[in-house]
Amino acid sequence: MPTAIITTDDLREFKLELLSSIKELLNENQTKMMKKEWLRSTQVMDMLQISMTTLQGLRVKGTLPFIKIGGLIFYEAGEIEKVLMENTVNPLKKKR
Repeated sequence: MPTAIITTDDLREFKLELLSSIKELLNENQTKMMKKEWLRSTQVMDMLQISMTTLQGLRVKGTLPFIKIGGLIFYEAGEIEKVLMENTVNPLKKKR
């Protein structure tokens, strides 16, 4: 079985490639976060035509994901659409 010898230059090159890959992943993730549309509670209440109590209930039950920064609560618009699509009821479907 042949033996491979790893030099310090090999390790340095590996480190640079690894760091480059990590930076690329971080940049992609940061770009995705910046592109998201964040809504405040009042905007979500207007959008869904619900009260503050109902919105709080959706948060407590875990139905609607949110982020809390200090005293402010933000909702990602895409997540709200996802929840709406997952809970859409089609009354025309036959009951079994």
